Amino acid sequence: MSMATILLVEDDEPSRDMLARRLTRAGFQVIVAMDGAQAVALAHALRPNLIVMDLSLPVLDGWEATRQLKATLATRTIPVLALTAHVFAEDHTAALAAGANAFAAKPVDWRALVRQINDLLAACESF
Repeated sequence: MSMATILLVEDDEPSRDMLARRLTRAGFQVIVAMDGAQAVALAHALRPNLIVMDLSLPVLDGWEATRQLKATLATRTIPVLALTAHVFAEDHTAALAAGANAFAAKPVDWRALVRQINDLLAACESF
């Protein structure tokens, strides 16, 4: 099996660089977007296996980017893992309502994040 491609959507440069390096070391191919609009365009063009979506983004926030991806036939089956510092229950609910398949809080629990990514990828393979 080829390595999974992850679209990492993160506007904060230090966080983006750290996550991209760690995901690459974990065996994933990583594509980076810095805002929600760029994420939507890259998802349509490259069809990643999974999207790790920060929710607080410039240009187009992660909630709206996720809604757009889930409303489009070409990208609706790509799993989205919402990643945010917004950790209240209503944030979790709003992320799932926007179409996210899973939710992870910042600061990132690295082992839990990789486990969530692998679980989402495995669920997609079972269809």
